[in-house]
Amino acid sequence: MSREVPNYGRTIRLIAGTAHPELAGRIAECMDLPLCDAQVGRFPDGEIDIKINDDVRGGDCFVLQPLCPPVNENWIELLLLLDCLRRASAGRVTAIMPYYGYARKDRKDEGRVPISAKVVANTLTQCGADRVLTIDMHAAQIQGFYDIPVDHLYAKPVLLQAITEMDIDRPVIVTPDVGGIKMARAYAKAIDGADLAIVDKRRISGSEVEVEHMIGEVDGRNVIIVDDMISTGGSISEAARICRNHGAKTIVLAVSHAVLCGPAVERLDNCPADTILATDTIPLRGKRPKQLQTVSVAPLLARAIANLHDSRSLSVLFDKLDDGDD
Repeated sequence: MSREVPNYGRTIRLIAGTAHPELAGRIAECMDLPLCDAQVGRFPDGEIDIKINDDVRGGDCFVLQPLCPPVNENWIELLLLLDCLRRASAGRVTAIMPYYGYARKDRKDEGRVPISAKVVANTLTQCGADRVLTIDMHAAQIQGFYDIPVDHLYAKPVLLQAITEMDIDRPVIVTPDVGGIKMARAYAKAIDGADLAIVDKRRISGSEVEVEHMIGEVDGRNVIIVDDMISTGGSISEAARICRNHGAKTIVLAVSHAVLCGPAVERLDNCPADTILATDTIPLRGKRPKQLQTVSVAPLLARAIANLHDSRSLSVLFDKLDDGDD
């Protein structure tokens, strides 16, 4: 099997936490490199006990750990792994979080609330991260919380490849809320002949939304609804329903992160979506929607790691969203 990424020998170190060992294994396979021997256990009272058995002194270390559920467990495990590597005299430590947790609270929008995303940034830096690599942050401005480099990749090229292989005729790219217009427009520009539509909704609570109306034309068209994540599934399920009510034919959901918490699976099973495309930034364990198809970001992350290790640019991987300046 031919590989785009060459073997980098003994200086690069891939360390996997327990959050997503499957993705870590795929990245290691893409790079033709072994994962470090890292023991992650528990003391009798539940505290995390970590030991890395391989020599990492002076190495270029990449810790693979998304902050997916259970979020707090995975967060503390990542911090301990970073501290372990720093105390083992690692040359450089990069925290790779394909899914960046605690990104919703990126500002103080009312009195007496924390800025949780800033707390994550502070702890990662203080525990030894020299660099952070992530995919499709819920709020991209969180990069500004760091005084260390943050590489923000996009899952769009991975999802676009899967969408292209579906050969969808006369597609309309739909965003389930006004806040996703920039992402939807980027997809529409990348797909020949694609139009853009917006579902206007009003949120009732953190898990419930009241959909208002459609801005744009989907009648008789094949619809691709794009979003950065599916959490409880309320927004995107309602978007699919209103698209169908407005005459949409085939409906495809394309999301970066399949968090799938609470009633998400039930909602997606009952929504009119024909296909759900999601990346593997989060492990999909247990029950999953019947329409779900997974596409892997492992090759994307492997190329990013290789470029970082060789001090090469990551701009060819960013595929930045259209900023509207052109």
